[in-house]
Amino acid sequence: MTLPEPPLGRDPSTTLEGLSTPWSGAWDAESIIEKLEPLVLDRRRERFEQVISGRLGSVCVLLDELSDPHNRAAIVRSCDAFGVQELHSVQPAADFSVHHGIAAGTERWVDVNAHRTHRAAVEHLLSRGFELIQTHPQGELTPDELASVPRAALILGNEHRGIDAVFAGAATRSVRIPMRGFVESLNVSVSAAVLLAAATRHRRGDLTPNRRRHLYARALFHSVPRAREVLEAFEQR
Repeated sequence: MTLPEPPLGRDPSTTLEGLSTPWSGAWDAESIIEKLEPLVLDRRRERFEQVISGRLGSVCVLLDELSDPHNRAAIVRSCDAFGVQELHSVQPAADFSVHHGIAAGTERWVDVNAHRTHRAAVEHLLSRGFELIQTHPQGELTPDELASVPRAALILGNEHRGIDAVFAGAATRSVRIPMRGFVESLNVSVSAAVLLAAATRHRRGDLTPNRRRHLYARALFHSVPRAREVLEAFEQR
C-alpha cells in the first residue's frame, strides 16, 4: 500500500484518509516495518504503540487561512497532545509553514492536509462523514458537548476576518467557549486547545488497523538515523 504525500495546496482525497508519508513510493508501510523495526529499541517501539493506540480519527481541525505560523504551530502541537491525527487547512498559497520551536517536532506526527478551496475542504470532510462545527461566540454547543459528536471537524477562522462564508454555510452547528472575564475572545490557538481537550475527552483510539500500521512505520522512519539510506541499502542487496 503506497500513500503518496499530497503537495500543499492540493486536495488530499487521493491519499488513504488523509495520511501522509515521509518516504518515497518505492516502499510501503509493511516493508518499512520489516526493515527498520529491528533497529529501534524495545522501549521506543512500545512508546510508539502506546501513543498510536490512542490516536483519533473521529476528531479533526479545519483551519481557515490562518496567517500566523506561530498559531499554526501551536495548533499542530495541540492536535498531537490530544491525539488528533488530522489537521485540514485552506491556505492562500501553497504554504503551511510552522514555527518549529513552537511545534516542537509534532509536525512529523500530525497529518496536515491542504485544500485548494473552501469548497474542496468541505466536500472532502463531508464525504468522510464529518460534521462541521464552527466556533462562534453565541454557539449553541459548549465544549463539553463536543465529546458526544461521533465525527467532528472543528472550524477555526482566520485571525482577522473570522470564518469564511462557505465554511459557515456548511457548518451544521456552532460551539462557544464560555467567558467570565472582560475579554470576549481567545487567541485562535488557545481556542483550539480548549476545544480539542473537550472534544477528545473519554474517546478511545479509533484509527483503523491500516492507519495504525502506517503511523507505526512513519515513527520508525523518523527514529532511525538516515532511514532512507538504510532502506536503499536493503534494496541493493
